[in-house]
Amino acid sequence: MAVEYASRAEVRSRRREAADVASFVRRLDWLLVGAVAALVGYGLWAINGITQHDVPGNPNYYLVRQSLFVGAGAACLLVAVIIDPAWYRRHWRLIFGGTTGVIVLVLLAGSVTRGSRRWLDLGAFRFQPSEFGKVFFVLALAGFLAERTKRIGERRTTLTAIGLAAVPTFFVFVQPDIGTAMVYVAALAAILFVAGVRWTHLAILGGLAVVVATTVLWLAPAAGVHILRDYQVQRLTGFFNPNGDPGGATYNIVQSKNAIGAGELRGRGVTGATQTTLHFLPEHHTDFVFASLAEERGFIGASILLGLYLLVVWRGMRIVTLARDPFSAIVAGGLVFALLFQIFVNVGMTMGIAPITGIPLPFLSVGGSAMIANLLGVGILLSIHARSRVRR
Repeated sequence: MAVEYASRAEVRSRRREAADVASFVRRLDWLLVGAVAALVGYGLWAINGITQHDVPGNPNYYLVRQSLFVGAGAACLLVAVIIDPAWYRRHWRLIFGGTTGVIVLVLLAGSVTRGSRRWLDLGAFRFQPSEFGKVFFVLALAGFLAERTKRIGERRTTLTAIGLAAVPTFFVFVQPDIGTAMVYVAALAAILFVAGVRWTHLAILGGLAVVVATTVLWLAPAAGVHILRDYQVQRLTGFFNPNGDPGGATYNIVQSKNAIGAGELRGRGVTGATQTTLHFLPEHHTDFVFASLAEERGFIGASILLGLYLLVVWRGMRIVTLARDPFSAIVAGGLVFALLFQIFVNVGMTMGIAPITGIPLPFLSVGGSAMIANLLGVGILLSIHARSRVRR
């Protein structure tokens, strides 16, 4: 009889576990899952056409490479879904220290490419820690602020958060990687806003940003201290005078505009997109991938991509409102705004309405670190939604 009772108890336990798993799966935001899956699939299809002529004799090189990164990112997404966000809140100090330490390690032992030190080599795999830092940066600062929800209105709390954020942001800036440093600052602003700091404290952050920008662009050069590299200065001057040097400093933006305009409504197709296939447009599979997509697929193809982005951002903002606790809401707000900022800046720079910064286009630009980090961020959003205070 004891064996029979034990067997029944074991069966009931397994049924409860299965029911819990099924309930958890149902609580996932499947519309967000579908939107991200469609976005990734659309990106792979676009990359297949954009990079057809990049590697002679191997037209599918970048497609296969990017597909492997998607697989690795999907695995990270699943792991992130399983982890309870409360774990990040408890270990935010470890996350902050580890993220900052790895970014510093890049400056000490990273690989130098085109004058920048942004990558670490682990055998055959090269990754960019600052891309993953976009996610861990948000988790760490959210954990800090969540511990101080009762003191969120104090000036000391805001200044300490800004001070913590300044550490990894500075080390990313000196790699140099201004684009990623801008993403960190944008995420910080969203984090402070969602956390509920006072408007006057947000004004402090804005004032500090103006002071830093003024120092870097004007005061320091006037004193003979040049913080920016020559190519960075050329990008800024080219933004304000896009037609000043079409054969030199502003060549990229001129070719990008030509590519977007040539696409018209339906696009020129893979074989007819001469700006991309003949390599008139530099970095057409990374920084200027949106311009290549617009040339090949036209206004319709670009609109589909932007529509998918809009769907992902909408579902992400909805998760902010459903979060079960302040930490989860702050994390969701930081991740979603960082994603939106990258989309806006990348698309804007290809059309000449934002300076060229080298920020990749999420889920589309070729690159393993960005793809994996973005999917990891989506996994965290799904985890927050599945454990939200409102169940469907």
